Amino acid sequence: MEDDTPRGRESISLASVANGLDNRGAELLESLEEGRDPGSNSSPSEVGNSWSKAGPEPSSGWRRRLQPAPRVRHFCREHSQLFRWICIGLLCTAYTAFLLAACILNFQRALALFVLTCVVLVFLAHSLLKRLLGPTLLRCVKPLGHPCLKLWFKRGLALAALLGLVLWLALDTSQRPEQLVSFGGICVFIGLLFALSKHHRAVSWRAVFWGLGLQFVLGLVVIRTEPGFIAFQWLGDQIQIFLSYTESGSSFVFGEALVKDVFAFQISWLMQITMGTTATETLSVAGNIFVSQTEAPLLIRPYLADMTLSEIHVVMTGGYATIAGSLLGAYISFGIDAASLIAASVMAAPCALALSKLVYPEVEESKFRSEEGVKLTYGDAQNLLEAASSGAALSVKVVTNIAANLIAFLAVLDFINAALSWLGNMVDIQGLSFQLICSYILRPVAFLMGVAWEDCSVVAELLGMKLFLNEFVAYQGLSEYKQRRLAGTEEWVGSKKQWISVRAEILTTFALCGFANFSSIGIMLGGLTSMAPQRKSDFSQIVLRALCTGACVSLVNACVAGILYMPRGPAVDCVSLLNTTLNSSSFEVYQCCHQAFQSPSPEFSLEALDNCCRFYNHTICA
Repeated sequence: MEDDTPRGRESISLASVANGLDNRGAELLESLEEGRDPGSNSSPSEVGNSWSKAGPEPSSGWRRRLQPAPRVRHFCREHSQLFRWICIGLLCTAYTAFLLAACILNFQRALALFVLTCVVLVFLAHSLLKRLLGPTLLRCVKPLGHPCLKLWFKRGLALAALLGLVLWLALDTSQRPEQLVSFGGICVFIGLLFALSKHHRAVSWRAVFWGLGLQFVLGLVVIRTEPGFIAFQWLGDQIQIFLSYTESGSSFVFGEALVKDVFAFQISWLMQITMGTTATETLSVAGNIFVSQTEAPLLIRPYLADMTLSEIHVVMTGGYATIAGSLLGAYISFGIDAASLIAASVMAAPCALALSKLVYPEVEESKFRSEEGVKLTYGDAQNLLEAASSGAALSVKVVTNIAANLIAFLAVLDFINAALSWLGNMVDIQGLSFQLICSYILRPVAFLMGVAWEDCSVVAELLGMKLFLNEFVAYQGLSEYKQRRLAGTEEWVGSKKQWISVRAEILTTFALCGFANFSSIGIMLGGLTSMAPQRKSDFSQIVLRALCTGACVSLVNACVAGILYMPRGPAVDCVSLLNTTLNSSSFEVYQCCHQAFQSPSPEFSLEALDNCCRFYNHTICA
């Protein structure tokens, strides 16, 4: 019989059922914490009364088994800070043990890791002291705010940095003395720029030393440490693959998003707080790591009209000292080392700031001392598809511009060489060319970079091409020398050197990385004048000084690479290589054959010498 009582006819709410089904886990935990039986709607007092009346609790054993879980959770919450410190302590102990083991096994190999660890410890100690003893230290230092004491304190810091540098050079150059030549080159270039400074007494040595220090640390991470080198090599390979798949189109979208949304503010913030530069000039230099000399100023376009001459000089120098990220794929396709290209562009940013403040110090009052009020400008694209379409259209212009420039400047170079050869024949000078003239004029510059003297003539030719023509032609010439080396070509054909050493290739890659050439003057002036027409006379006034500074930034970059460069890759087993059947020559085959020809030993069989004689002519082959 159907129950007609109100209790039987009571309707069930769908909302309550849904809530009950959805929140069974929360209800279970709540009941356990409040001491109620799961599934009961009674209060704790009602539950206690019912248990006292009905006898023993039906689910006490099950509840006791679940009670340790919230206790453990409560214990972990109370001691979370302790657990965090224990984990950090264990990790630091493990890292310290690893560092000690690495230093004991081979200190020379672990020197880069040791220096990076010391740099990190200095920053951590500074942060900790500032947080814990900041007010106390300020009260103690305030009476010592006399200008003379400040001056001696700065001199003490400079002396400590100098002693650290001397110690580094003593430890690091014991096995590779050629690194001292690169260090001497840095001193010569910086001394020359200081002699040409606009305001000698206003030079901000803080910006100079911090900029060069950041450049050195970046180079240490990329060139010396295996993870940094592998990471930059992988990044270069991915850029090449990405550009080959997208026909360079979406690279502009990628580069713009990368600069404006991720890296530009972070990198500029680091350089600004260490070097004491203004927000606008630092942001522009940071943007030059990824985009070209005319695109980076777009980041600070609303502020160009109010920037000081020193800040404008920084903007121009940053443009001349770096290359556009969209061109990396083109240079990598030439066969240029990807890790060196990316490292050169990244290392050039702090160096450009440092040397720009050395050549054109700030003597005016800037309006942009802090990043507040400095906002990034974005494009007009409303969505990803529109941005990709705009990037693809822009890429066609860039690729066409690269090809047109390359063809035009190669034609100009051929015309110049033909004219010089014609003039040289009139006075019985055979083979006079633009490259030959540059090889003599710029040979001391190449030597100061740390290039071996026998390679200086070739490197000087490439530097002349880059300065008087453009970096496209220079990188193409470098790729030809590299391809001949990898193919195992004879090093000398008559009096003409066919290739240069791997060290010289790396240093040349750093030295050529930049837009500092005379053909870029019009590009720079045209781009900046279109953004701030009222400053045209100011732009024209300092553009040549910025061009020379940007060229020196690339040379100092090469010197730093010369200090930090270490040969990579395992040594070749020449005996095993030459005793096998060889179908083609290579650089390793050339090296081994050169060794066999110079110092014949019983280890090299007649078959090995026959293999070498098939590829190379030598007196021993007769």
